[in-house]
Amino acid sequence: MLNGRITSVDAAPADVDDATVNPLTQGFICKKVKGHAARIYSPDRVMTPLIRTGAKGTGTFRSASWDEALDLVADHLRSALATDPATVVPYLYNSSAGYLGGGLLGQLLWDVLGASQVDHTICAASTGRAWSMTFGSMPGADPFDVVHAQLVVVWGANPAISNTHFPPLVQHARDNGAVLVVVDPRRTAMAKRADLHLAVRPGTDVVLALAVARELAARGAVDRDFTDARADGVDEYLAACQPWTLARAAEVCGIDEADVVAFVDLVSARRPAYWRTGWGMERNRNGGSAVRSVLALPVLTGAFGRLGAGVHLHTGQDLPWNYAALCDAVLGPVDGPGASPRGRPRRAVNMNLLGQLLVDPGSEPGIDVLFVQGANPAAMNPAQAKVLAGLAREDLFTVVHDQVLTDTARYADVVLPATTHFESHDVAVPYGAFVAQSLSPVIERVGESRTNDEVNAGIALRFGFSAEPGEAFDPTPDRLLALALPDGVPAAVSTQAPGRGVQFRDVWPDHAGARARLVASEGAQAHGVPPVPRYVELSSNLPLTLVTPATAKTINSMFGDTDGPAPVVRLHPDDAAGRNLVDGQQVRVWNEDGEVTVALVVDQDLRPGVASMPKGLWRRSVGGGFTANVFAPDTLNDLAGGACFNDARVEVSPALT
Repeated sequence: MLNGRITSVDAAPADVDDATVNPLTQGFICKKVKGHAARIYSPDRVMTPLIRTGAKGTGTFRSASWDEALDLVADHLRSALATDPATVVPYLYNSSAGYLGGGLLGQLLWDVLGASQVDHTICAASTGRAWSMTFGSMPGADPFDVVHAQLVVVWGANPAISNTHFPPLVQHARDNGAVLVVVDPRRTAMAKRADLHLAVRPGTDVVLALAVARELAARGAVDRDFTDARADGVDEYLAACQPWTLARAAEVCGIDEADVVAFVDLVSARRPAYWRTGWGMERNRNGGSAVRSVLALPVLTGAFGRLGAGVHLHTGQDLPWNYAALCDAVLGPVDGPGASPRGRPRRAVNMNLLGQLLVDPGSEPGIDVLFVQGANPAAMNPAQAKVLAGLAREDLFTVVHDQVLTDTARYADVVLPATTHFESHDVAVPYGAFVAQSLSPVIERVGESRTNDEVNAGIALRFGFSAEPGEAFDPTPDRLLALALPDGVPAAVSTQAPGRGVQFRDVWPDHAGARARLVASEGAQAHGVPPVPRYVELSSNLPLTLVTPATAKTINSMFGDTDGPAPVVRLHPDDAAGRNLVDGQQVRVWNEDGEVTVALVVDQDLRPGVASMPKGLWRRSVGGGFTANVFAPDTLNDLAGGACFNDARVEVSPALT
C-alpha cells in the first residue's frame, strides 16, 4: 500500500502463524491474482455511471449520476415487464466474486419481477450434474490428502494453471513413491512430469474411460466388495462398456493401445488412488458422459475409504447458509398480508444460447432488456458473431454493471461502475480448499463504484420495494450475512479437520443407502439423460479441433484488459509443416462462422490435429474483431445444456495479403 493505493498483491508468507491465513496458499499465489492491482487502477476502470451517446460498440458515453442512470434503467424495465417479463434477461454471473459479490439480492429481485432466469451452463454445469448424479452432495476429497496417495490421476484438469497450489502436493506424493497419470490432449506442465500421459483426442475421454472399465471387469479387477456395498447400477454400466475394447478405444482416442494397457495396470494395482478431475472434458458434445464415465472408475476400483484415496473435483462448502431466512426477510412471507409475488414460473434461458435469442429467437420470446452483472458475454460466449450482432441491435436496451469497460460494456446503453473485492465486504469459500474467509475492504472505493447488491437495491427501490435500513432490500453486508449466515464467519476458518474428509469413511453420498450411482435415475432419464454414458462422433469438413484453454494469465476474460495472453494459434509441428507454415508467421484461422488473423506458434506439446488459442482474449487483442469464441458452436452437450467450446473445427492458412 502507498497513499491508500494497492501497489502489489501477494500471499502471506508460509511461516506466518496466523489463523486468518489460508493453509493451502503455501506462501505464494498465482500470476493472475498477483497482477490484480493493475485492474483496480486500469485506464478502462469505470468511474461513474455512463450513458451511451454514440453507436453501439464504439464505447462512446457521457457521465451521469446514479439517480439518472438507475431511473433510465427502471423506465426500460417497466416497459418491457409490462409487455412480457420473459423479455427481460438478467445475465448474472459471479465474476470470481464471493457470496455477497455474486449478488444475493439480485436473484430475489429478478424473481419478484418475474424476469427470465439465466441458467449457469457455460462452465461446470455438466460436470457438477455428473457429480451429483454419481455422488449426490458428497464433498470432494481434501487436496491435502493427495500426499498419501500411491496413484494420482489428473484427468481434464491443468492444475499448474488453474490450481497452482495442488502440484506441489502431488510432487510430495511422487517423492513418496506415487505414480502420476495425466489425461489431456496437450502436454501440460503436469503432463510433462507425469509417468504416463494419455493425449486423447478432444471429445473422446468417455471412450477411454469406458474401455478401462471394460478391461477392469475382464481382469476381475472390479472391487465387488465395495460396489456390492456402496454402488448401484454397476452391472448395467459394465454391460454398456462391452463394445469398447482397448484396441477400438485406442483408435478412436488416437493413442497407443499399450498406453491404455499401462493405465489399466496402474488403476487396478496401485492403492490408495487419488483422482483429480477437472472441467476440461465437459466442453464438447459428450461432456456429461465423459465426466460420468471418469467418475465411475474410482467407484469400480473402490478407490475410497482411506487416507490418500478419493476424487477431488471441487471441495464444496460446509457453511450453514440460510437462504430461506434471507428470502423471507427480503420478500416477506410466502403468503398472507405483505407477501410479495415469488416463485412464479419464469422462462429459463441457457447462457450458451444468448446469441441465438438475441438475433433469432424463433418460437421463444425475444430479448428487449439485457442486464449484465459479473459477466462479459461479448467475449466469453460461444457463437460470438451472433452475440455481437445481437448486442448491436438498436432496439435492445443493455445495462452492464462492471469494474472496467469490457467488450460487452462497449455495446451497453448504460454502464454502472462496480467495486472490486478489495473495496467491499464479502465471504469467500473457494472450490479448491476447505477454507472460508471473511473479507474486508482494504482501500476506499475507486470512483463511484457500487456492489452488485447495492445496484439491485437501487432498482428495487424504484419498483416500490423498501431499501430502508434493516428492511427488505437493504444491502448492508452485515445485515445480509446475519440473515444468510446466522453463526457468522471468523476471519478464516477451516471447514474440515485435516485427514477427516475421507470419502466413504467420513463423508458419504446422500443417495439412498449412501451409495454411488453409475446409471441415471428414472427421473433424469425422463428428461433426456442417457441411462449410461455414450459417445457421439462429430462430423466436420474441417480438419483441426480448436481448444481454448485457460492460461497463466486468464481463466476467463478477467485480466484480459491489463495483461492478457498473447493472441496466437498453436499447432503441432506436423500440422504446421503439412500446411507449409512456420513459427511466427501470420496466419488466418477460419471456419464458416468467422476468421481471425494471428501469429502462429509451432508447439510440440500439442497432439496432431489440435489447434489451440487462449481463453479470455479481448477483441482488441486480435484487432477489434473476433476472438476464438467465434469458432465455438452454440450447440449443447449431453448433460445440463453445457457448452461445446471444444467442438469448434477450424482450418489454418497463410494470412491474406
